[in-house]
Formats: sequence, C-alpha cells, structure tokens
Amino acid sequence: MAKKAKITDRVPEQNDADDDHVDAELVLSIEKLQEAQDDLEKVNEEASDKVLEVEQKYNEIRRPVYLKRNEIIKTIPDFWLTAVSVHAFPFLCL
Repeated sequence: MAKKAKITDRVPEQNDADDDHVDAELVLSIEKLQEAQDDLEKVNEEASDKVLEVEQKYNEIRRPVYLKRNEIIKTIPDFWLTAVSVHAFPFLCL
C-alpha cells in the first residue's frame, strides 16, 4: 500500500507558492471581514442615534405626565412610605 504524501513532504518550492496563495487569500478574507464589520458599525451607530432621538422625544412627552402624577401623589398622605412598606422588596432584603 502506497503511503500518502503529507503536506510537508511536498517540494519546497510548491509549499512556498501554496503558502503565498493561502496567505493572500487569508489577507483578502480578513480585509473583506473588516469592511463588513465597518459597515455594521456604521449601521449600529445610526441605530443608536435614532434610538436616542426617540428616547428624547418620548421623555419630553412623558414629562408633563410625570409632573401631573407627582402633584397627585403630593395630595396622598404618606404615599411613598405606604408604597414602599407594602411592596415585597423590603421583605426580601430582611
């Protein structure tokens, strides 16, 4: 039975040429990967900007509602003391 040649058993000139070919393909693949990553970062940055815009818009819309709620809460005696004391969280801390 004939022994299969290992990659390292090839002619040295062939190994060098193959290595150069693999290296060139690897570099090209890495460059393409970096381009794709750069594209993704641009999209993520744009998405973050849009999310921030929406959050700011709705924070402005919520503001009068929070102010109205706070005014109502002020009319309820010991609201926060009652709210916190009946909530389950304090019992979990004990």
